[in-house]
Amino acid sequence: MMQTFATIINVPDYAPREKHITIFRAFDELKSGEFMQIVNDHDPRPLSYQFQMERPEQFSWEYLEEGPETWKVSIGKK
Repeated sequence: MMQTFATIINVPDYAPREKHITIFRAFDELKSGEFMQIVNDHDPRPLSYQFQMERPEQFSWEYLEEGPETWKVSIGKK
């Protein structure tokens, strides 16, 4: 099944201090059952830990592409 994304964020386009703020803002705007995608130039694993701390039990995390140059992650809202 092909996922449809409410938003796609190309993380390198944002200043470092804006990256996680932008991602969490987009996540918070999702409706239950919707997905967003982030595209990054490195493994965003630290972001997954931040989601676990700040939005426990509220999200799904699925790698769609894992490097070496591009990482894509589908983040769903439960």
